Amino acid sequence: MSVSVVIVSDPGEESRAVDRGTTGLDLFGDDTSVVAMRVNGTTVDLATELADGDRVEPVLATSGEGLAIIRHSAAHVTAQALQELFPQARLGIGPPITDGFYYDFKTDPLGPEDLKAIEKRMQAIIKQRQRFVRRVVTEEQALAEEADEPFKLELIADKGRPGADDGSRVEVGGAELTVYDNVRRDGTVAWKDLCRGPHVPNTGYLKAVALTRTSAAYWRGDQSRDTLQRVYGTAWASREDLKAHQERLAEAARRDHRTLGAELDLFSFPEEIGPGLVLFHPRGGILRHEIESYVIDRHLEAGFDIVHTPEISKGGLFRTSGHLPYYADTMFPPMAVDEGHDADGALTRAGQEYYLKAMNCPMHNLIFRSRGRSYRELPLRLFEMGHDYRYEKSGVVHGLTRMRGFTQDDSHTYCTPEQAGREITDQIAFFLSILEAFGLDDFHLELSTRDEEGPRKDKFIGSDEDWADATRTLERACRATGLQLVPDPGGAAFYGPKVSVQVRDAIGRTWQMSTIQYDFNQPERFGLEYTAPDGSHRRPVMIHSAKLGSVERFIGVLTEHYAGAFPAWLSPVQVVGIPVAGEFNDYLAGVAARLRARGVRVEIDDSDDRMQKKIRNATRQKAPFMLIAGQTDRAAGAVSFRFRDGSQFNGVPVDEAVERIVSHIASRANEDPTAAEQAGTGE
Repeated sequence: MSVSVVIVSDPGEESRAVDRGTTGLDLFGDDTSVVAMRVNGTTVDLATELADGDRVEPVLATSGEGLAIIRHSAAHVTAQALQELFPQARLGIGPPITDGFYYDFKTDPLGPEDLKAIEKRMQAIIKQRQRFVRRVVTEEQALAEEADEPFKLELIADKGRPGADDGSRVEVGGAELTVYDNVRRDGTVAWKDLCRGPHVPNTGYLKAVALTRTSAAYWRGDQSRDTLQRVYGTAWASREDLKAHQERLAEAARRDHRTLGAELDLFSFPEEIGPGLVLFHPRGGILRHEIESYVIDRHLEAGFDIVHTPEISKGGLFRTSGHLPYYADTMFPPMAVDEGHDADGALTRAGQEYYLKAMNCPMHNLIFRSRGRSYRELPLRLFEMGHDYRYEKSGVVHGLTRMRGFTQDDSHTYCTPEQAGREITDQIAFFLSILEAFGLDDFHLELSTRDEEGPRKDKFIGSDEDWADATRTLERACRATGLQLVPDPGGAAFYGPKVSVQVRDAIGRTWQMSTIQYDFNQPERFGLEYTAPDGSHRRPVMIHSAKLGSVERFIGVLTEHYAGAFPAWLSPVQVVGIPVAGEFNDYLAGVAARLRARGVRVEIDDSDDRMQKKIRNATRQKAPFMLIAGQTDRAAGAVSFRFRDGSQFNGVPVDEAVERIVSHIASRANEDPTAAEQAGTGE
């Protein structure tokens, strides 16, 4: 007896009659480019039997979903290989992550040689083409089968309760509880794991897998729980894709802002000041100053008002705003101020709790509320380079891109409901123009909305109508840009929907930059009002926005984007003067003085090094321009121009050299001069 299914593919769809009991493996055969299938919109293993009327769509290995399935399957093979080598190891969880996967184990610390041995065993398992076979089990069966795995027993006991964002949630109760067996060709079970799936049909589908590193981790991210060993790896659809990924990683390592920051003498992270905090050196300070000055000037031009607020305040402010207790875990612990003690030192009066500022919005609300506001003042745009502090765990801080102390180019706009749409549209355009000014112009938008059905659905405040109106407004503004808009359902904060600008850097990595977000929470909590034309008092619409996000993080991203070779207008040192010999130091010092008088940042290498070493030093420092002078140059009142790409033009008159440098810097071009510009032809 046959059944009819519809196969959905890129060119279209095809109805096909198949035998009852047909699976996805029967449909797609030995095509290892298909790793799973969507049946009526649900992704399942290819071994799943099809029913009459099913709509079947292949999940390709190269798709995002396909890669996640490959990586999840590779995580299982990693765990199998490790337990075969270290039978005492106990299993944690093993989810796919961006560009790879990890698996957590309770075992002795693992070293590089262990990693090699695990990867070698993985390759043997892959060659055996062991099948991933899904079994539905009862809770009692699962508890019996996982009796030696305490972490799995905990997951079963949790019964899929919401709130686990670490990939550890197990679907039981209303959904099925499943185990995957890794089955050899002779039918014997080589290994098994409690898992939701889906997986690739067999280990032979894992064509390009590599382990990358190990680290310590806490069970379910809780520092009070067991310390585990986390094994990281990566997996791709083909060896070519794996090689390309490894080359990207190598390039990313060469561009690592922490390394470049030290090499270019920009910033450092001394242990003495603690994790997540940075010292900007003079050159880094200039880079930061240029970035902040440009952003501040652009805000003033766009009609924002600059404000400044303290970095510490009473805890009651953050209770009014609602950030306590919502964000208590990410705020530094409070400090007690103005305690009272008697002559013996005994406490007679409890101190007032003060908190380091983790966000700027509560204080901006106080500025708005400091006097009566009329509709004629709106929109009111308050802007601050606000210094904030958040208690990030020491294990997650990372250079400038994840910090405990940082500066936000933060603004809060207060407007009428009628003004909100235009404000959103204008500010998104404003974001994009600022990012483009720094040479970041490959981006898409992401719209984060509330969780309508999931476990967080009751965590959002504001009426359904408010959320619907705000989401429509944000979506219209995004569509008007013509950029790709990616939905992020459930990704909004509890107080309103958000749009973020996702930027691709020079090596293809995506970074979240600018954000704009509604807030249905704080105007109500702070009792913010304005007087409407009819004399009534109304709540303003509050809009959060940040253009760079964190200034420090932006500097880290920009450093890696340009590999430290910043555009001339941002470069901490724009010109290096290189005298051929000591007798030409004074001549070049005179040229440097003329450049400094025009605002150019110049250094003269008057060391005793030979000229070629001076050139190498300036090249390592990635200076945009080098001016070299010897006897012939001095006699002609000229310099030799050397550019960052190594090209050189001799005998350029000093007046012309100064104008060319000043003109290029003033243009704020993010590329070095072209060959024609370098030659001075301008063609």
